[in-house]
Amino acid sequence: MRVTVFEGGVSNIVEEAQQRCDRLDAMLVEAMPHWSLAPLVQALQALRGVGLVVAATLAAEIGDLGRFDTPKELMGWLGLVPSEASSGTRTRRGAITKTGNREARAMLVEAAWSYRLPAREERRYRARIEGLPEDIRAIAWKAQVRLCQRYRSLASTGKALPKVITAIARELVGFIWDIGRRMQPA
Repeated sequence: MRVTVFEGGVSNIVEEAQQRCDRLDAMLVEAMPHWSLAPLVQALQALRGVGLVVAATLAAEIGDLGRFDTPKELMGWLGLVPSEASSGTRTRRGAITKTGNREARAMLVEAAWSYRLPAREERRYRARIEGLPEDIRAIAWKAQVRLCQRYRSLASTGKALPKVITAIARELVGFIWDIGRRMQPA
């Protein structure tokens, strides 16, 4: 493998990429107050692992969560449900369908990784939920406790880590759906 080092070196390239990301984050923060889905984005950030970029991506890709009557519909739309092959009395479940929105699914999987750590209310989390309605806070805390416990439970059975994370992402969708139903777009 050959690595080409540019004039500024590899660290310079990394710094420039980080600066671009910081500029994009600042632009997102600046545009947020003018967006009709801003209340939803703010509420979704109460969930562990869901920061501004993840919440904005989910809101942009999914749109109004009110169009889904059940969390299972949203899970299916996102492609996080297992495929199924059935004939007569025999039913076989396979890998997730991946038929839905790829960007939203990727964000959910990334967010699911944060549930491998124990549930806790750290300073950054308390700052994110400040000013949110009590029912949204309760949903977020319930999600954190349940999904952290679920991660430990699934991981202790010896399941492959990607399957565990996908299962956590699928359950996280249920909590996102619940928050989305309570936060109507402005």
